[in-house]
Amino acid sequence: MSSPTGKRTLISSGSTFERDIGYSRAVVQGDWVFVSGTTGFDYRTMTLAEGVVAQAEQCLRNIEAALAQAGASLTDVVRVTYLLPDATEFPQTWPVLKKAFGDVRPAATMISAGLADPRMRIEIEVTALKGGQ
Repeated sequence: MSSPTGKRTLISSGSTFERDIGYSRAVVQGDWVFVSGTTGFDYRTMTLAEGVVAQAEQCLRNIEAALAQAGASLTDVVRVTYLLPDATEFPQTWPVLKKAFGDVRPAATMISAGLADPRMRIEIEVTALKGGQ
């Protein structure tokens, strides 16, 4: 008989950060998907767009890719945390975030904190429950 929490699966984006620091882009445990804080880096090119809006859009593309590998989507997100070094930039991202989560309406928190690279304007972390919608 299998565990009620299911098998643990690690998902990688291929980012060098995961290897260098020692973490996974996402961890799947049963029907739960935990996506690490995700920045606006395009992991294929390891480039970072300028501006909080462009970075938020790329964050969500990165998160969508991780969720897809886990068999989930943005509609399964139940919790989201936004981290921004400059809280005054947060309203600029609202149209992007509303497009992604407006119908899902996950529990959310925004924290203003320094990020690992001063070029980073936003980092987003999500938790999803597959089949939750």
